Amino acid sequence: MTSLLDRDSAIPLYAQLSEILRQKILSSEWKPSQKIPSENELNQIYGVSRMTARQVIAQLANEGLVFRVQGKGTFVAPQKIKTRSPVGYQGIRRQLEQQGYQTDTRLLSREVVPAASTTATALGVDVNAPVYLIKRLRLANGEPISLHTSEVPEALAPGLEEVDVIDVQLCVALAEHYGLLMGDVEETLEITSASSAESRALQVPRHSPLLLLTQTIASSNGTIFERSRIVFRGDKIRLQFSYSAD
Repeated sequence: MTSLLDRDSAIPLYAQLSEILRQKILSSEWKPSQKIPSENELNQIYGVSRMTARQVIAQLANEGLVFRVQGKGTFVAPQKIKTRSPVGYQGIRRQLEQQGYQTDTRLLSREVVPAASTTATALGVDVNAPVYLIKRLRLANGEPISLHTSEVPEALAPGLEEVDVIDVQLCVALAEHYGLLMGDVEETLEITSASSAESRALQVPRHSPLLLLTQTIASSNGTIFERSRIVFRGDKIRLQFSYSAD
């Protein structure tokens, strides 16, 4: 289990120990939810002070690699699923499957409702215009990870209630059945806390931290045809952003 610390190195002992423990986690030598040695045990194993051990554990916790449970100890944090943004161009489901996850989608509801003022503004329709409201739950390896609420103007997708949006991604269904091809995607990302309904659907305690991604999708001619609100479990998902300097 141990790796020697080089006490003659210019690298501080806490940095050496941090890297040793980090590699045990990243290499899966220490498994998710496994309890790691306490400050006292690290002191005995590596001959460092409790202050140094405490500093190392705090650093790993800040990196999201471990978490503390009061009165029980420190444990390896579950590995988060990495997804790329904007997700509109490559749906969550496709990204998960490319990473080897077994995905499942559950249709919670699908109905036509009158557009509220905020929905009307976002979609560029009249207030009370009929829009499809579709709610779906996404699972990865049998565990709920995201809750999707999508709004689509009925005028742009008549008969959408008969279209498969479980086995087929909504963006694919809109493209194939209605010629609504994705041109521009606008996304906003923020932190929110789980409502009662979200906590039940995602199987997390109420007020748990969630990532809220709001999307507005338009065709190349500027016609807005979908707005989605996606809440991700903050303990399961990490959104990755990449930018070009061009």
